[in-house]
Amino acid sequence: MIEAESLSKRYGHLMAVEDVSFKAERGDVLGFLGPNGAGKTTTMRILTGFMPATDGRAVVAGYDVFERPREVKRRIGYLPERPPLYKDMVVRKFLEFVAELKGLDRSQRSASVAKAIDSCGLEEVADRLAGHLSKGFQQRLGIAQAVVHDPEVLILDEPTIGLDPRQIVEMRDMIRSLAGDRTVILSSHILAEISQICSRVVIIHRGKIVAHDSIDVLRKSIQSAERVKLRVRNDDPSLAEALKVLPGVKSVTKEGEEWLIEAEPDSGAAEAVAKMVLDKGWGLEEVARVQLSLEDVFLHLVDKAEAGSAKAIAAEKPAEEGQ
Repeated sequence: MIEAESLSKRYGHLMAVEDVSFKAERGDVLGFLGPNGAGKTTTMRILTGFMPATDGRAVVAGYDVFERPREVKRRIGYLPERPPLYKDMVVRKFLEFVAELKGLDRSQRSASVAKAIDSCGLEEVADRLAGHLSKGFQQRLGIAQAVVHDPEVLILDEPTIGLDPRQIVEMRDMIRSLAGDRTVILSSHILAEISQICSRVVIIHRGKIVAHDSIDVLRKSIQSAERVKLRVRNDDPSLAEALKVLPGVKSVTKEGEEWLIEAEPDSGAAEAVAKMVLDKGWGLEEVARVQLSLEDVFLHLVDKAEAGSAKAIAAEKPAEEGQ
């Protein structure tokens, strides 16, 4: 449904986006993750036809964004960072206006608007002015205008920005319900948001993609050890030495009441630890594998990208000085 090939966007000497390539299929909820200024919004604007790329190609719903922009815009729903609302219009009338702009027949508009209002939880404010709505309801209305024509592709740029914790949870639930068989791209710099909503993630940093895959695959690709946490009722003095001699165990540390064991990958350390504690009668309370969080994955990949950039700059300096 979406395919980006070597997209780049240059502003003078600044490369906002550089050689960005990825795919998203029907039913995917793809998270665009990166710090502010990473290039997420620029990439989304290119995909929606809002701005041209300097180089590269993008295909959305089977149409080239640069050759058939009208066809692409008929098939996408877009929520930019700031919801595009006419605040002096009543919610229902605004959505009817958007439905007309999107080319829906008069006979379809009422049903489409009613469906968008229902899907986005706007029933109680449907007859109020958009400018009188809370931030949360304005975000909901922003999504409603993006889905009123039932698009094949939904592109949401920071949809929970500025919302309170309850509104964020409600917005995440709504986005999940809207995904269905659509292709959804969701940008955020909030790691928890991406991990809870998205099936796959693109991590972008300084305009370049540093990773593109499912969170589990990315996690496994950088996890060099099996990590196990242990809690026991009877903290025997010989526990640490007993853990260290188990097959595959590399290190044993204690943090508060928890033991943290690092072992070789796929060594079965969790099972071995549980069996030993039970056999010794030390009172097993908890044993569990510890997976890397999305935060760990993100920081590892960004640090790796930073190190690569620093090395490239250092390699260029001698050549420049010798000229």
